[in-house]
Amino acid sequence: MAKKVFQSMDGNQAAAHAAYAFTEVAGIYPITPSSPMAEYAEQWASQGKKNLFGMPVKIVEMQSEAGAAGTVHGSLQSGALTTTFTASQGLLLKIPNMYKIAGELLPGVIHVSARSLAAQALSIFGDHQDVMACRQTGFAMFATSSVQEVMDLAGVAHLAAIKSSVPFMHFFDGFRTSHEIQKVEVLDYSVFEELLDKDAVSAFRKRALNFNHPVTRGTAQNDDVYFQTREAQNEHYNKVPAIVADYMAKISEATGRHYAPFVYYGAEDATDIIVAMGSVTQTVKEVVDHLNEQGRKVGCITVHLYRPFSTEYLFKVLPATVKRIAVLDRTKENGSLGEPLYLDIKAAYYGKENQPLIIGGRYGLSSKDTTPAQMIAVYDHLAKEGHNNFTVGINDDVTNLSIPVGPEVKLGKGVSELVFYGLGSDGTVGANKSTIKIIGDNTDNYAQAYFAYDSKKSGGVTRSHLRFSPNPINSPYLVNLADFVSCSNEAYVEKYDMLSCLKDGGTFLLNTVVPAEELEAHLPNSFKKALAEKHAEFYVIDAVNLAIKIGLGNRTNTILQSAFFKLNEQIMPYAEAQDLMKKYAYKAYGRKGDAIVQLNYKAIEIGAEGLVKVEVKPEWADLTPEVKVVDESRPDFVRNIADVVNSIKGYDLPVSAFLDTVDGTIPAGTAAYEKRGTSNFVPLWNPENCIQCNQCAFVCPHAVVRPFLATDEEIANAPEGTVVIPAMGPTLKGLHYSIQISTLDCTGCNVCVNQCPGKKGEKALSLVPVATAHEAHQAEVAKYFFDQVSYKDHLVDKTSNPKNSQFAQPLFEFSGACGGCGETPYVKLITQLFGDHMVVANATGCSSIYGGSYPASPYTTNKDGHGPAWANSLFEDNAEFGFGMKAASDALRDALAVLMENALAEGCCDEQVAALFTKWLENRKSYKVTKEVAQELVPLLEGKDCETARRILELKDHLVKRSQWIFGGDGWAYDIGYGGLDHVIANQEDVNILVLDTEVYSNTGGQSSKSSPTASIAKFTAAGKYGKKKDLAAIAMSYGHVYVAYVSHGASQAQLLKAMREAESYDGPSIVIAYSPCINHGIKGGMGKSQEQAKLAVDCGYWTLLRYDPRLAEEGKNPLTVDSKEPNWNLYDSFLMSETRYAQLKAINPEAAEKLLELNQKEAKRRYASYKRMETLDFSK
Repeated sequence: MAKKVFQSMDGNQAAAHAAYAFTEVAGIYPITPSSPMAEYAEQWASQGKKNLFGMPVKIVEMQSEAGAAGTVHGSLQSGALTTTFTASQGLLLKIPNMYKIAGELLPGVIHVSARSLAAQALSIFGDHQDVMACRQTGFAMFATSSVQEVMDLAGVAHLAAIKSSVPFMHFFDGFRTSHEIQKVEVLDYSVFEELLDKDAVSAFRKRALNFNHPVTRGTAQNDDVYFQTREAQNEHYNKVPAIVADYMAKISEATGRHYAPFVYYGAEDATDIIVAMGSVTQTVKEVVDHLNEQGRKVGCITVHLYRPFSTEYLFKVLPATVKRIAVLDRTKENGSLGEPLYLDIKAAYYGKENQPLIIGGRYGLSSKDTTPAQMIAVYDHLAKEGHNNFTVGINDDVTNLSIPVGPEVKLGKGVSELVFYGLGSDGTVGANKSTIKIIGDNTDNYAQAYFAYDSKKSGGVTRSHLRFSPNPINSPYLVNLADFVSCSNEAYVEKYDMLSCLKDGGTFLLNTVVPAEELEAHLPNSFKKALAEKHAEFYVIDAVNLAIKIGLGNRTNTILQSAFFKLNEQIMPYAEAQDLMKKYAYKAYGRKGDAIVQLNYKAIEIGAEGLVKVEVKPEWADLTPEVKVVDESRPDFVRNIADVVNSIKGYDLPVSAFLDTVDGTIPAGTAAYEKRGTSNFVPLWNPENCIQCNQCAFVCPHAVVRPFLATDEEIANAPEGTVVIPAMGPTLKGLHYSIQISTLDCTGCNVCVNQCPGKKGEKALSLVPVATAHEAHQAEVAKYFFDQVSYKDHLVDKTSNPKNSQFAQPLFEFSGACGGCGETPYVKLITQLFGDHMVVANATGCSSIYGGSYPASPYTTNKDGHGPAWANSLFEDNAEFGFGMKAASDALRDALAVLMENALAEGCCDEQVAALFTKWLENRKSYKVTKEVAQELVPLLEGKDCETARRILELKDHLVKRSQWIFGGDGWAYDIGYGGLDHVIANQEDVNILVLDTEVYSNTGGQSSKSSPTASIAKFTAAGKYGKKKDLAAIAMSYGHVYVAYVSHGASQAQLLKAMREAESYDGPSIVIAYSPCINHGIKGGMGKSQEQAKLAVDCGYWTLLRYDPRLAEEGKNPLTVDSKEPNWNLYDSFLMSETRYAQLKAINPEAAEKLLELNQKEAKRRYASYKRMETLDFSK
């Protein structure tokens, strides 16, 4: 017998491993949380890995999920075994083709990391809403419950599809299984090879479309035969359960693990059972053992084959003694008598004698943690024959459907449990993934890791939940009684209750710059009290300064990983761990050069040396916790919801908390109340070196840095420590100038410092430890200016130059974007220019996640309460969504026009009102004039008692001409949403489109889009992209009536400002395509260099600045202006090599690297030359 091979991997990798064996063609498109399956397949194919047929898989990335489904359909019709991977909205887009594939009996397979659907809000997390929307398509539905089950059974979906000619959808829980890392036994391809029905493969190939034996498929049938042909397929579906059962039995024989369409676990004479599918069944099994040890008679049934639903195989495993059944569904169907699995179980018992009590319940929507205590609660509820349609895991105090849950219990025996709190992008998650592989792959221990995130980009709080045990770990829920808790950011001590999950006698490690001897005075009483009450071991380490000392910058993860191993030698001896860490560091960083490898070696070596044990004094247990003073001036939503969610306690909010926002609406400006305080270093202003250029504010991605003009009175009321200098400028005499920095909102990205020109080589901004900023009272002074000092952009023309623009209030602030983000400066600028009258439709992507992640809204209001109205629909429909907004506005404004015209014709209004009506009608497309009219007209109409006045007042919000914007990234504009975008710009409606072009799918992890240039390395193009970048500007210009601009903030702020001004003023469609450096580019020097990188992109010719204004053509002038100077092509290679997405190509694909990189530059030169040729055309005739 072959030796068993174990490997640490997540559910996505396990699914990809099995799928790759049977796949000849994969039609793919990125979507969270399924993208890694396609990424693994593409990576393996680029490395030449072979499937069962001796060939690498042919990977086809499409422009959308619907496109991928069409490709799968076509590929299957042509005789290639074809697979795709998807989730959520992407799966819904495949539904039309799923009907076709099933109707034509094609053996395709879809692997789904099951995920929530966008309803009142988007959620990237896991439940079964998406797969349940596909029950009627004709696809067989096959569920797995753990990473090991995915490894063992994903192949069954392919085997059964091939044998039965019925397509299969294999699904497992998004995130909880897809992203959970487990040490699993890897199934060798020889098992699949032995089980594959080669005759069925041959029969499938013979059915393929081919000119040698032509047939016609996909015909149109009429009412006479359609019904019969649908019924003719019944026999194929009737055979599926037996085929699946046979393959599962053979997999059981090969692995020693028991599988069947329905699997029973528990007491042979159980009276109470739970029926469920997915990862929750692992938790239920733990609870079954726990309760049966106490003398109860309980069990559970795990559903694997959900469609076709076989009552034969269900009743084959169901104990005859069962009296009560609770059916758990991880989905919600509004208006239904019950959820799908519950209704199926009820239907299975229909007409049977002595039916047990059957009740249904919902749990775990959007990856809501489902714990043993909750499953105990379900069994208790069942035992007392409680109400049907219950919920568990939430407090439903409105419809009172939830059931009470007792205290948590620790069921795993001999398991080491650990929790790590980190800051998004600080490397904590990456280090823990490495730890899992080190322990899982190099010891006899089993390992499990699950990572919980908020919706921030980099910079959010991350929680890594790790378990290690000599036995397999079947606990798919968060750690709630940890042996060890680590925190990489000291600001979390006051923000989060990190000790609630630490067991009595556990160990806590804190990364802090505060010396150990000063720590007692620094820590809050509540934290010290909890340490003492938990009898905790307390260690600190200053990984921040250690990292700086050895040259690692702000990357503390490796140091903290080394410290973890030192404090947990019960898992692995420290010396052995250090050796393995170095091996993994070499593997991870070897391509980046020996210098980077050596830095990580140093970090590994000093981890233990930096540890300091802090005495936990018994008397701390008697300390009185600080009384939290609730600021009643904070909005209700912030106090009652946002503050709770931001402290990671949103899990405990009752249903009643959301009655005022049931449609998902949140107030504007809530991001300003969060004050995350996550950066150890922030900028400090030195006025002596300041030239008042406002560059720092212009480039700040989070609107943290702002220039203010203050009056004498405002300065007189300012806090102590306020520093100002006389304002420069003819209209600013007598005012005081100051740069203010919101310390607690800063990410420490350093963009502002790098951008600052200073005086005589001395910058006016410097990055300092946050403690230095606090000593200077920076946060208090900034709060006064932000809240109390008025914005005085009315004293300057804010559209005339970059400096003036920054005196306007940013109505987009403190978002959850990455530090140094290349997208947000564009968004911020637009809100400064037009924010008080703009409406935004935002495509799903980075800009929607940092633009509207519950409960934070970075879009805020001015002193009059006006600001951007923002909404997100989906990924694929954003152009149409924004177009619909504009259509609605036009329709309602047309109604206003009719009311005014009728009133004027009838002569029923006084002279003043009539003059205003006339002025509005003549200038309805002017924001400035319509605003003036509205300010005069509304008070006049409010004093009138007539039908016309009443109806106009009902529509008064539409009096002022809106600025309609459509935001999205290149994945939307170039790919999935391109069809809609093209339709919108083809119409001559006045909408503005901002494309934030990062040249990759940034939000889903950096997959290649049609914006990605030749040679770029991204997910789905692991060996470098061979195709070209789409020229979206050229396509848009071809219409002739579309305003088009390519802009780059780092290259020319003046050109950017001019483009924004022209786009807004143009009465027709405009599209501004903005070059946006991204963390996925791997910029050498980090995202603090994003502005410099954007400049270099233009200087070398990689990106061209241009503006195309159709109004010029009407004047007989060439509408195209190329704003870029002649590129310095000698800088081109330097630019490419300054980003890892290009620099690594020589190591990854050395044979093709030189040719691809050469093609990249050749294409840039071709595009630049084509623009210059267009610029010379004569439009005078």
